[in-house]
Amino acid sequence: MVFPPQLSFWEIKQYFKDVDLLVIGSGIVGLTSAIFYKKKHPTAKVCVLEKGMLPSGASTKNAGFACFGSPSEILSDLETSSEDEIYALILERLNGLNELRSLVGDKNLSYNSCGGYEVFTKEDVELFEKCESFISIANKELKDRMGLKETYSLADNHISDYGFSGVEHLILNKHEGALDTGKMMAHLIKMATKLDITILNGLEVSEFIEVNAGVEVKLKNDFAIKCRKLHIATNGFATSLLPNLDVKPARAQVLITSPIESLKVRGTFHMNEGFYYFRNVGNRVLFGGGRQLDIAGETDTDLITTERIQIELENILQTVILPNTSYKIDHRWAGIMGVGETKKAITKRISDNITCAVRLGGMGVAIGTLVGKRSAELID
Repeated sequence: MVFPPQLSFWEIKQYFKDVDLLVIGSGIVGLTSAIFYKKKHPTAKVCVLEKGMLPSGASTKNAGFACFGSPSEILSDLETSSEDEIYALILERLNGLNELRSLVGDKNLSYNSCGGYEVFTKEDVELFEKCESFISIANKELKDRMGLKETYSLADNHISDYGFSGVEHLILNKHEGALDTGKMMAHLIKMATKLDITILNGLEVSEFIEVNAGVEVKLKNDFAIKCRKLHIATNGFATSLLPNLDVKPARAQVLITSPIESLKVRGTFHMNEGFYYFRNVGNRVLFGGGRQLDIAGETDTDLITTERIQIELENILQTVILPNTSYKIDHRWAGIMGVGETKKAITKRISDNITCAVRLGGMGVAIGTLVGKRSAELID
């Protein structure tokens, strides 16, 4: 192993020597993998590396939706996957959210079982008709497979409650909710720290090499760490280390308004097969999506917002969500998801000493904790 002269003997000994498990990525999956592993192996030395100041992908940059799918999203998924695969994925989301709530606690998540609406405008007549016909089918499948009763229902009588313009229909999903992802990640960090898991920020991995009885992980600042087990949990950034995996980065852009007096928008909402999503955060409206406007252009790892998508978000916000309302845009940001040919997460053993858990398909909040728990079992 090579260590730079800036590090003292004490620092090397404390942080970089005799590491049993090294996790790359401090997002939901990375931290929960480390937490569940440490609970199972309390004497193990576990270290998590993060290239950013905070988790760099989507864990602290998402919109905070605790959801398992709107009708139009499920119908879209059914065009490319079997019913069994799609409903298994919905169950995965449901179980994953329950796992997250059990691990972190609703109070630490600011969890709100507010339900969620799919919104249909005047331009969505054909899509709504398909979704309306699908409600009874979906409800029967969800009841038979998962015991969920009357998940979806028409809710047109609530349109006027929210002050929308041009909205013709609403479909309610009573099992959806919202949470505070900043609080979620802060609590996961606290949990990891209490378990004596070391989290080191600002360290980016360039490559790894298997060596005798372990793995040598090389960092971009020209030193290396040897570990017994390596777990890669970098989601949308995974192909920089595992180029043969079916994972592509997918940028998601978000904006949030200034506080709005007497805001009518309360709860979580989806539009256009889930490509648009908005919710209230206190008296602000958070609105994100639009990736379908430039799929190719949004397939990189730059944490930037783009004019084309931001203009369209502002247009929908002004004309549909908040018509005749005074507000300003307080902040904009982007996160990087990991997507592929299917929405099923990749949790696999690369070799005896290397595992990965990536490609969360934009469902990190919903399934990340469950994927982390499975990862801890896989690492052994």
